[in-house]
Amino acid sequence: MKVPFTLKPSRRFVSVKNKMLFFFLLAILIPVVILFVNSYISSQQMLERKYTDLLADVTRQSNIRIEEFLEDTKQISLIASYGINSYISAVSQENYPVQNFLHDSSVTNELQATQLLMNYITMKDRAISIYVYNLVNGSDLYVAPNKPVDYTYTPRAEDWFTEFLRSDDITRDLPTRLDRQTKADNNWTIYNLRKIFDMENGKLLGVMAVSVDIDFINRLNKRMEAGNRSAFTVTDDSGMIIFNNNYNLIGKPFRTLFPVREEELAAGSGRQIVRVAGKNYILIQSPFEEHKWKTYMYMPVEELAVEGDILKQNLWTIAVVLLLFALASSVYMSNLITRPIKQLIRNMTLVEQGKFDNLPAVRSNDEIGVMASRFEQMSAELKQLVERIYVEQGQKVEAEIRALQAQISPHFLYNTLNSVKWIATMQQSDKIVEMTGALISMLRYTAKTDNRLVPIREELEHILHYIVIQKVRYFNRIEFHSEVEGTLAEQEIPKLSIQPLVENAIFHGIADQEDGLLSIEVRRAGNTELTITVKDNGAGMSAEASAKLRSRLGGAEDSGGIGVINVHQRVRRLYGDPYGVSFESSPGQGAVFVITIPIRDRKEGY
Repeated sequence: MKVPFTLKPSRRFVSVKNKMLFFFLLAILIPVVILFVNSYISSQQMLERKYTDLLADVTRQSNIRIEEFLEDTKQISLIASYGINSYISAVSQENYPVQNFLHDSSVTNELQATQLLMNYITMKDRAISIYVYNLVNGSDLYVAPNKPVDYTYTPRAEDWFTEFLRSDDITRDLPTRLDRQTKADNNWTIYNLRKIFDMENGKLLGVMAVSVDIDFINRLNKRMEAGNRSAFTVTDDSGMIIFNNNYNLIGKPFRTLFPVREEELAAGSGRQIVRVAGKNYILIQSPFEEHKWKTYMYMPVEELAVEGDILKQNLWTIAVVLLLFALASSVYMSNLITRPIKQLIRNMTLVEQGKFDNLPAVRSNDEIGVMASRFEQMSAELKQLVERIYVEQGQKVEAEIRALQAQISPHFLYNTLNSVKWIATMQQSDKIVEMTGALISMLRYTAKTDNRLVPIREELEHILHYIVIQKVRYFNRIEFHSEVEGTLAEQEIPKLSIQPLVENAIFHGIADQEDGLLSIEVRRAGNTELTITVKDNGAGMSAEASAKLRSRLGGAEDSGGIGVINVHQRVRRLYGDPYGVSFESSPGQGAVFVITIPIRDRKEGY
């Protein structure tokens, strides 16, 4: 019964017309999408670069102004402690008011020192306070014009104060901290410390602490927009925030505010895109030159998208126009091409129904016309092929009958050998029984034609039958051992691939010895290969014989039969060039033959 042609359920039918329509649209849309995406990304990158450069310039300028301000405070502490020749005031340079106060904390000296320090504070717009801590049993001096002083507080027990005294530093900047010398709340300051030494003997007299209100950073950046000021952060060398417009963040790790990847900033251009709370930010990093501090400024990426809206609208207009053009052109082209294809499909239906002759002509002067012509020729050849198959089916039946008849001879031989074995049993000829039983098993194994691959277990069983016969022949002078690793016994190998190596070892190696030893080992060689090693303690091979055999294994000569060369060639044909038979032998040292094949799952097949 003829089965009608149907499409497989897993493959949905899609007409050529629809495919052409789809691919025409795709051919237009892909370039448009690429142009759209490329233009949009390029514009965004351009805006990012522009704003990145702007933010980077702002942070660099801010760093310069901050360091200039801090450098001025250092100069103030230096001049206030030791004076300079160009200093003009009511106090003469020779008196050194601060040093005089440290030597003698009298009211006069205190007033002179206070007047001097107040002049410097006024020069810095009252953004600083100055504290002089006496280390020679005198009084301390506090000049803080904007905030009430806490006279009960002394820093002498603070770690930063004692560590500074123990160090060799003359001056030092301390990161942001609360100024506990005053009673104001949230009085975050940056300290500049300076040791004051006696001008005459170099003795340490005291420490001057210039407390700089961190609000000076906002004053320096007063031209910066409010949004940028809120996104302006300064950190110390350990990543702790020492300035932010939100004072509650001071003293906290900057990573809690932004997950910065410092290694990328160090290796790149100082910019990074960071995602925080579902929004992407451009993050700019700029290090200070004189301090181990860093400035970060960040802004949302979405603020850059406003200027790209116009370009996006233009790109959408172009995409719609091209889509309409592609739709119209694809409909026309698909109709033009699919008409002869439909006629060809009708001809195929006729051939499927068994009508091979007089097919309707397909009128087309392109590749479809050529394909139709070839199909007509193929249908004629198909008719001849069908007729030939009928003839060959009859011949196949006759061949199977002849094959069944040919099996009569092996069965006759089995029955005859069984009769010999029975007679030997009756006559108690144990050796004849043993040899006949082994020979029957070998013949039955070699006569099986159902599979060219067998488990190693079956091949070794065949070898055992062979060894039984050889032991009888050589009067039990052959000792045999076999060992199979793990589950390798079920791995399949080419049938009759081990026996030729065993036969070769017996006839050419240990046949003439009184204590012949033959062993077979099956082991893994790595994760993907196994080796079958046939080893004997026989006479071995001369250098000339070894060289000749290696040449033949390499393909210099071809050899029939079932010998070593035959086994090597069968393994090569079945598994490929890396596999086959190798050997090592020398005179008087026996021989070792190794078959290397891949380990395969039996489900994989060969």
